[in-house]
Amino acid sequence: VVYWAGPVLIVVPALVVFSVIPFGPPTDFYGLLPQATPMWLTDVDISALFVLGVASVGTYGIILGGWSANNKFSLMGGLRSAAQLISYEVPMGFAVVSVLLMAGSLSLVKVVEAQREAGIWFIVPGIAAFVIYLTCGVAETNRNPFDLPEAESELVGGFHTEYSGMKFAFYFLSEYANMVVVASMVTVLFLGGWLRPFPSVPALAFLDVIPPAFWFIGKAAFFMFFFLWFRATFPRYRFDQLMFR
Repeated sequence: VVYWAGPVLIVVPALVVFSVIPFGPPTDFYGLLPQATPMWLTDVDISALFVLGVASVGTYGIILGGWSANNKFSLMGGLRSAAQLISYEVPMGFAVVSVLLMAGSLSLVKVVEAQREAGIWFIVPGIAAFVIYLTCGVAETNRNPFDLPEAESELVGGFHTEYSGMKFAFYFLSEYANMVVVASMVTVLFLGGWLRPFPSVPALAFLDVIPPAFWFIGKAAFFMFFFLWFRATFPRYRFDQLMFR
């Protein structure tokens, strides 16, 4: 049961998180719909906390996958993942709190609207929080240089050594889904979500011809490029370096 629960517990939270991420403002798709439809599934008052809480559940899938495999390499990968969660979840939370204090709300939609009202993206006053959140996001998704739960050189694949087929695919699906979540959260919290650059500058109003959803997709894709760039650039940290940093 635990062996089967591991892939489920890691892929379900990674997909559920998308329910509260706003991809754009309410729109009628240029008159195709009778009324404006929100570009998000639901807007709860604590959506920022919902993302942090649900995303952290995926770590249990990694731990259970390593524990159920009856393999010391897999178990070590699962324990390393738990250590990474403890190390990086706290500074990530503090980085998000700084944005929520500037926005005055826990709703991700209202965070974007607060940046519209302020006329500036929150990355400008919160550049330190942006760097911290992005670094922690890379660590939370187990990507290079923080891929210690999967360290192929010393753990033979890490926590998913004993998995194959669709269960193995679920682990990788969740990893790339979490990458999209982190890129989307960085976009919403620090880069104005679907807002164009410098939303308070009337001289740049011509940029409004680009649909807001495309601004969101472009910003998120830019950070997805960063994830791939990191993987091809930086070497893996030793575990003691990971904990120290």
